Amino acid sequence: MTNRLFDASVAPATLPEADARGPWAYLWWLTRIRPWPLVLSAVLGAAWMIPLALVPLVIGKAIDEAGQGGGDTGIWLWSLLALVLGVVQAAAGAGLIQAAVGAEAHALSVSHRVLMRQVVRLGAGLRGRARSGDVAASAAADVESIGNAFEVVGRTIGAVVAAVLVAVALTATSPVLGLAVLIGVPAAVLAIGPLLRPLQKRDEEQREQMGIATSQAGDIVAGLRVLRGIGGEAAFAERFRRTSQEVRRAGESAGRMGAWLQAAGVFLPGLVTVGIVWFGARLALRGTITAGELVAFYGASAFLTLPVSTATEAAETLSLAKVAAGRLCGLLRLTPDTTRPAHPEPLPPGPLSLVDAHTGITAEAGRLTVVVAPADGTGDLADRLTRPTGTGDGTPAVLLGGAPLDRVDPAELRCRVLRSGPADSLFSGTVREELTASADRSARDLRRALSTADAADVVEALPAGLDTRLEEGGRALSGGQRQRLVLARALLAAPDVLVLEDPTSSIDAHTEARVVHRVAAARAGRTTLVFSDSPLWRGVADHEIRRLPDPGPGSPDRPAGVPS
Repeated sequence: MTNRLFDASVAPATLPEADARGPWAYLWWLTRIRPWPLVLSAVLGAAWMIPLALVPLVIGKAIDEAGQGGGDTGIWLWSLLALVLGVVQAAAGAGLIQAAVGAEAHALSVSHRVLMRQVVRLGAGLRGRARSGDVAASAAADVESIGNAFEVVGRTIGAVVAAVLVAVALTATSPVLGLAVLIGVPAAVLAIGPLLRPLQKRDEEQREQMGIATSQAGDIVAGLRVLRGIGGEAAFAERFRRTSQEVRRAGESAGRMGAWLQAAGVFLPGLVTVGIVWFGARLALRGTITAGELVAFYGASAFLTLPVSTATEAAETLSLAKVAAGRLCGLLRLTPDTTRPAHPEPLPPGPLSLVDAHTGITAEAGRLTVVVAPADGTGDLADRLTRPTGTGDGTPAVLLGGAPLDRVDPAELRCRVLRSGPADSLFSGTVREELTASADRSARDLRRALSTADAADVVEALPAGLDTRLEEGGRALSGGQRQRLVLARALLAAPDVLVLEDPTSSIDAHTEARVVHRVAAARAGRTTLVFSDSPLWRGVADHEIRRLPDPGPGSPDRPAGVPS
């Protein structure tokens, strides 16, 4: 079974559902869909590191050439070789930066696109299944950690290749010293291993606390006006202060472990260098190796601190990337509430009826129906009427145009049915982009929708009209202005079935009267279902349904249809 989280615009392959549960599988998938940046950075990393490793050996040869009276020719040749190695290293270093950044950009771009596609795929069902802070933290910190891992791979592979080359060269010069290098350097790297698991655990704790803090911050910002109205600013500020301190403590704990890891990356290879230099000096005193070979051994052993520190950095970065990929896979494992049926039923053209035998709500095709219901229950009713959730409990299915809602293609359902309510958001961008959603809408249709929602004055009061940039959530607008713009956006979409939840609850009575009559006229011939207890909406309704509150256990909740 395949979990099609990605389409061809993101990657040419799909990620098996089982692999989506593993962070290493996700990182391997990123590598597999575009391996060339990593391959190029690995080749250039080796080309950058190998000359750096060979320079001490070349200098040692030059010293021996001078000590043995070989003349200026040998010195010049060895010096020229050192210069060539320096030029190669400089050129490879410049290319390495570009290739490594390219690999990082690939991981960042694909991970962002995969995450955003999954968020869109889950839709409204995401809110109840994941914290908003987790999504925000994944889009920022987790994706960045994954990108950092791809950036360090090239340098790490180059460091490993160069370390092996140096060990072989030293072994050829002095088997005893070469053996010391071959044993000492891997031992220094392996000694760092026990620090990785505690670091990973503390990184996971810090990531969890960051998600909680981000969610709280988002809730506070979104409800700041309400908090000020009820005097709850201080209480929520104190609550967030405590949460932020938890994040700080988790960060300090992870930082301490990271500091120990960095210290081990310097101390352990330094210890190996000291041991090799001491042993090499004793061999030089005995005449076993020459002075030039001693210098070469010293330079090579000092160079070996760089591969070890690079390996330490890679281990830390990959540990963070594993945590980040695990969090991302947790979001990718979520499945939408609705899936495309194997054999979807097509909807008939033209106006559609909406019938729910379980609740008794019927919206006849082409008519405006008002449901009078308690405000705290309209959300669940609107969910049932617009989102197919299946009826495995024997509950009759909602019928849209005579077809069961859970047997309609979700893509066709989104095109022909629109639900708009108080939870709808205004996103950052220009007012024009916000209303049209980048769809091809004529200026005439835009003006008509604004006029119907009585929102033309809202746009005219903005500095640049339709080209004014809105802040996230439309924070600069009043509640009534936001509600009218949201209604205009819904009307401009012109769906065959429009379900509105309290569309004028934040608007004054005079404005509401204009909006109600204009919406009734603009939606004539199309199916409109409005949840509202406003007498103005009831006055223009073609059909009215009174949705009575549940009187208690054992008493069915019977709506009563009242034609107007």
